[in-house]
Amino acid sequence: MNFKLIINIALHLLRARLKQTVVAGVGVTFGIAMFITLVSFMNGLNDLLDGLMLNRTPHVRLYNEIKPSENQPISYAENYKNNTNFIASVKPKDRGKAIYNCKSIIHDLKQDKRIVDVAPKITAPVFFNSGTIEISGVINGIDVLAEEKLFKISEYIIEGQIPDLLENNSIIIGKGLANKMLLKKGDIIKVTTSKGNLASLKIVGISQVGISEIDDVMSYTSLVTAQKLLGEPTNYITDIQVKAFDITTAPALAKEFALKYDLDAIDYQTTNSQFETGSSVRSIISYAVGIVLLIVAGFGIYNILNMMIFEKMDSIAILKATGFSGNDVKWIFISLSMVIGIAGGILGLVFGYVFSSIIDVVPFNTAALPTIKTYPVNYNPMFYVIGITFALVTTFIAGLFPALKASRIDPVEIIRGK
Repeated sequence: MNFKLIINIALHLLRARLKQTVVAGVGVTFGIAMFITLVSFMNGLNDLLDGLMLNRTPHVRLYNEIKPSENQPISYAENYKNNTNFIASVKPKDRGKAIYNCKSIIHDLKQDKRIVDVAPKITAPVFFNSGTIEISGVINGIDVLAEEKLFKISEYIIEGQIPDLLENNSIIIGKGLANKMLLKKGDIIKVTTSKGNLASLKIVGISQVGISEIDDVMSYTSLVTAQKLLGEPTNYITDIQVKAFDITTAPALAKEFALKYDLDAIDYQTTNSQFETGSSVRSIISYAVGIVLLIVAGFGIYNILNMMIFEKMDSIAILKATGFSGNDVKWIFISLSMVIGIAGGILGLVFGYVFSSIIDVVPFNTAALPTIKTYPVNYNPMFYVIGITFALVTTFIAGLFPALKASRIDPVEIIRGK
């Protein structure tokens, strides 16, 4: 089989029906370009939403949950321990929010090769005082450097700097809280704990996550300041946040650490299950729409090749009469289809990148997301590999059936009919 001759004949047929060839190529180009644009944009949007919640959430969180004792006193009594006991109005047991022996646990976790790093944290409900008004909120005492390393909270600071929290008696408050109390950077805010401790803290920054439920109540201070505010010792920690190298191992790590350290543990999948579901659905929709576009383009190529075979019956008969086998004719039309697929696919990748780049510079200004200036786009090379691969497969299948039909044409019947 002379592939060079077959390619030359296929190109000649393409030039002879240039208008139809261009239409088929445009169909493939449009399908690939829209697939790349849609998938890139939707995955960029998923990355943005994941960054808002999933990336701000520890892969594993260790803490003490308030819950009733699993074994009530009656279960230890000799007369009743083998019975099924029904107890009403069971009160939860207050084990305290502090994690016992937290420094040893943190040291042990940092030695684990599966762990990127650990960030201790104190979470406490407080009241923010503004004159006679008390606004309930939450204060987070953080290890400033560890928190920044793991969760990049500086990306959500619209005024001030994260290192300013290292100063004594400093605090960063949410934008919603600042707006309610008419506060700005440099002001002093009074904070009252649930135990009645009162402290005056200097506002060194304003944060804005973009979720009003968080921005209206959340604030950050250093571990030392939070411990002093609550009147607790320097080993007082309520949460240990763990970030793993492999995020998919989080559920297994949570179970392992809960048993090992006798603590309650929750993984990021459980905490943010609704966000993961939304991301999966959006990805499925984008891929489905893109694939449908390519399939439609494939049907266009199929119809064009069918029409070309019908119009080129004489040429096919002459080719067979001059010694070309049915297999040669089949590969001529498959080559014709693949040329359309390759050319259309490459142009589709180019236009897909261009369209994605255009979306990437379109202004996207919203008060809810102050750090986002343009629409999000993900330029993952895998999208382009999937696009060109599917284009080649689609055009090959679209050209195969007309090619098989052409290979079975009997030249004698065509010539006799003429």
